[in-house]
Amino acid sequence: MSSAESSAYEGFTAEERAAMKEHARELKAAARRTSQADKAAQAERDVLAKIAEMQDSDRVMAERVHTVVTTCAPALAPKLWYGMPAYALDGKVVCFFQSAGKFKARYATLGFNDPAKLDEGAMWATAFALTEVTPEVEARIAELVKRAVG
Repeated sequence: MSSAESSAYEGFTAEERAAMKEHARELKAAARRTSQADKAAQAERDVLAKIAEMQDSDRVMAERVHTVVTTCAPALAPKLWYGMPAYALDGKVVCFFQSAGKFKARYATLGFNDPAKLDEGAMWATAFALTEVTPEVEARIAELVKRAVG
């Protein structure tokens, strides 16, 4: 890296720093909860509250994604992950919804982490751009989520 390139690096963006702070708050809040049932119920309320805060098109897509995921893969537990709605199996995030507004992107993202069983040979997609959730997109999300949990 040249000196001009290294001096241009400014670290994490404000949005990235905010996401990390949100994650720290999520971990502290989860640690304070006592029973598993309390943790699960509060986590779901937290996810729904975060979705309700989103801008119009992001909120509509996140609501649909939430419904598809919780219906098609009831083994996945809703939780917040870096301030994003996420769905975990045995505490590990399998998939998440990232609103376009979160990082000022032009599209929302449905992402999958390592525990997702989406492997297809030597290369496969782990993130999908979303501009709207049509019935066809819902069907594709349902297929991916079912496959992800195996």
